[in-house]
Amino acid sequence: MDINLRTLTRKDYKDLSESMIEAYDGHAGDVWTRAHINDLIDMFPEGQICVEVDKKVVACALSIIINTKKTNVYEKYYEIIDDGKFSKHDGEGDTLYGIEVFVHSEYRSLRLGRRLYDARKELCEQMNLKSIVAGGRIPNYHTYAATMSPRMYIERVKRKEIYDPTLTFQLSNDFHVKKILKHYLPEDAESMQFATLLEWNNIYYEPDAKSNSASKQTIRLGLVQWQMRLFKDVNEFYDQVEFFVDAVSDYGSDFALFPEFFNTPLMSPYNDMPERMAMEKLAELTKETVAKIQEFAVSYNVNIIAGSMPMMERGKLYNATFLCHRNGQLDTYKKIHITPNESKYYGMVGGNEVKVFDTDCGKVGLLICYDVEFPELGRILADQGLQILFVPFMTDTQNGYMRVRACAQARAIENECYVAIAGSVGNLPRVNNMDIQYSQSAVFTPSDFAFPNNAIKAEATPNTEMVLIADVDLYALRDLHEYGTVKILKDRRKDLYEVNLLK
Repeated sequence: MDINLRTLTRKDYKDLSESMIEAYDGHAGDVWTRAHINDLIDMFPEGQICVEVDKKVVACALSIIINTKKTNVYEKYYEIIDDGKFSKHDGEGDTLYGIEVFVHSEYRSLRLGRRLYDARKELCEQMNLKSIVAGGRIPNYHTYAATMSPRMYIERVKRKEIYDPTLTFQLSNDFHVKKILKHYLPEDAESMQFATLLEWNNIYYEPDAKSNSASKQTIRLGLVQWQMRLFKDVNEFYDQVEFFVDAVSDYGSDFALFPEFFNTPLMSPYNDMPERMAMEKLAELTKETVAKIQEFAVSYNVNIIAGSMPMMERGKLYNATFLCHRNGQLDTYKKIHITPNESKYYGMVGGNEVKVFDTDCGKVGLLICYDVEFPELGRILADQGLQILFVPFMTDTQNGYMRVRACAQARAIENECYVAIAGSVGNLPRVNNMDIQYSQSAVFTPSDFAFPNNAIKAEATPNTEMVLIADVDLYALRDLHEYGTVKILKDRRKDLYEVNLLK
C-alpha cells in the first residue's frame, strides 16, 4: 500500500468524483463539478488537499480563505461558498474555511480524515491564519430528535454519551462548537437541517506577521518502554502493540519506537527447543508481524520503528528492525555488530548497510543496541544528514544498560543530533536466555544553550512499563550546526582523519 498526501490537481477529477459518490452514498450534497474543482485549484491550490492510495485519490479536503471582517461565518453554507462561485475567497483573509472533507467508504479504516485535518492545521500555521472554521453535519441527530434539542444532543456527544460519526471526530481533532446553525444544508435529512459551526484556533497566530515555515520542524517522539509478558497467542501480542500505537498516536506522535526483540515472548511455545531453533521459529512470524505493524502505522498515522525481530535470509539469521512509514513505505536495517551472546546462542550474523532514511519528519538513522557503542556508525550517519537516531535495545543488567545509555548520549553530542533509546522491562521466565530485563528509555540531545543543561530531553521511570513522549526541534539542530558554542562536525580535522564506508 502506497499512501501519499498532496495537493489536488486537475487530473484528479475522475478519482475525486468517484470517491465522493462512494463517500456520500447519495445521502447528502451533490458531487462537485469539474468546473468547481478547477476554480478552487486556480484560486487557492494549497488549500485543496487529497490523499491517494496506490495512485488513486480516495479522500479530499477543500478550503477557501475568508476575511472575517467582511464575511459572516454564521451565514448558511451556500451563502459562504456563493453557490459554487467562491467569490468570498480572499487571499489576504485571516481564516481558513473548510468547505468539504470526504473519505471513500472503503478506506475509512485508514483514518485518512485525521491526515487531512492535520494537513489543514499545518497549512493554517504556515499561512499565519488565526483559525479554521467549518460547518459540520450531525448525522445521528435524527435518531434522537424526538427526545432532545440539538443543543442537548451536542452536549451529550461532547460528554461521549452519544457517538456521532462527524461531530465526535471533529471534537477529537481539537475543534470546538461555536454555534448551532439552522437550515445549514436543506437536503441533509439525517441532521434535520442542523449543523455545528466548528472552530480550531491557531495558537501560533501573529496578527502582524506572515509565517514562512514550509515544513514541520517540531517532531514528537513516542517511546514504548515495553513490559515483557507471556501472550496466549500472536493476536494478543498484536493487541498489545496496537494499544501502545494508539496511545502515542493520541498524543500526536510522529514516531513510535519499540524495543529490541520485543516479540520474544512469542518464543515460549518453543522453549524445549535449542535456542537457535526457537529463534528460527520466531523468525517465521516476522513477515506477518511487520505487515501488521505497517497497518498500524498507516491507520494511526504514525511512523513506527518496530523494535527488532529475527529475520531469516538465505539461510542466515539476522537481528533486524523495520521502519514502517505512515505512508505505507517500509525500510529495513540489520544490526551490524552482533553481541557474543547473540552469536553463541543463536548464531546470528551482522548486516552490512549503514544509511539514513528519509521520512516525512526529517532524516533518521537506526542502530540496534550494541551498534550504538561503535562511534563510527553514528559519524557515518551524521555525514549523511542524520537528525534523529533511534536505538531499540535490550539489556538484562544495569551495567549493560549504562553502556548503551552513555554511548547514546555521546552519539547525540558528537553528531549534533537527537538520540532516542527504548528498552524492555520485567522478566520472561519461560523463554530461555530472555529471563530478565533492565531499562530506562530516554531522549538525548546535543549539549549547548538551546538544549537542556544535562543534554537529556526526557527519560522514563526505570523498570516501569510506560510511554515516554518528547518533542524535539529540528530548527535547533540547524542553528547548532551554524552557530553552536562548539561546532563538532565542522571542526573535524579531515586533513588528518576520516571515517568512511569501505567501497
